[in-house]
Amino acid sequence: MNMAWHNSGTTNADLVENLWRNKLITQPVVKNAFLKVDRAHYAPSQPYEDSPQPIGHGATISAPHMHAHAVETLLPFLLPKVNDDDPGVIGQPGRPRRVLDIGSGSGYLTHVLAELVGETGVVVGLEHIPALKELGERNMAKSPEGRALLDSGRVRFRVGDGRKGWSEPSPGESQPGVGGAAAPDAAASEGEKKDEAGGWDAIHVGAAAATLHDELVRQLRSPGRMFIPVEAGNGWEEQYIWTVDKDEHGNVTKKKLYGVRYVPLTDAPK
Repeated sequence: MNMAWHNSGTTNADLVENLWRNKLITQPVVKNAFLKVDRAHYAPSQPYEDSPQPIGHGATISAPHMHAHAVETLLPFLLPKVNDDDPGVIGQPGRPRRVLDIGSGSGYLTHVLAELVGETGVVVGLEHIPALKELGERNMAKSPEGRALLDSGRVRFRVGDGRKGWSEPSPGESQPGVGGAAAPDAAASEGEKKDEAGGWDAIHVGAAAATLHDELVRQLRSPGRMFIPVEAGNGWEEQYIWTVDKDEHGNVTKKKLYGVRYVPLTDAPK
C-alpha cells in the first residue's frame, strides 16, 4: 500500500480526492467524512502528505491511506441504522453507535469516526499518555465542528491502558440520547441488555498489540468489529492487521489481512 506519491495533495480536498481516485477510499460516506476533517489541525507538518508523522512521546499520526482503510473496514459498524429495512448497514435497529479509538494520538481518526456515527453516537479516544490525550482535545478544538463534538459529549478523550479496553459511563441527563442505549426489548436477556448499555460496536487500535487481547474481544458488542495490528510473535518484528468480528450470537471470527508497521501498544513511559 505504498502509494504516498500518488495520494498526497496540496490541500485536504486534494488529499481526499487522490485517495478516492486511487480507490483507497471507495465509499462516498467515507469520502465526505474525510473532507469534513482538515488534517492540518492534527498533523504537525506536511499534513496533506500520505505518510505517517511523529507527534511526540513515541507516537505517530498514521498515513491517511491507513486511516482510510481502517474506516472502510469498520464502516458497517460505524453508521447508524434506522430500521430493519436498511440492508446496507449491519447493526441493531435504533441502537446508538459506540466506538473506541485506542491509541487516539493526534485525535484525527477519532474526529473522522465521529463524523460517521451520527448524532446519537459516541466515540471515545483512549490514550495511555496524558499529554497525548490533551493533544487530541486541543487539536479537535481548532475547528468549530470539533468543538461542537467535544461540547456535546459525542467525542470524549480518556487516559487508560488500551490493552484493557475501556468502560465509558452512560451519559447523564445533560446529554440525553447521546451514546445511550435503545429501549431494551422486554424479552431481551440480561446479557443482551448489558450489551446495549455498554461495549463497543467498533474498536480501532492504532498501535501494535502483542496479542489479540481477550478483554478487547469481550468488550465488542454483538454484532461488532475490531481493527487491530498485532505482532507476529516470531522474533522477526512482523506485524499484521487483523479483524475480529463478533456476530449477533456472540460467535467470534478472526481474520489476518496484511503486513504493517505500527508503534507498539505498551505501558506509558515512566
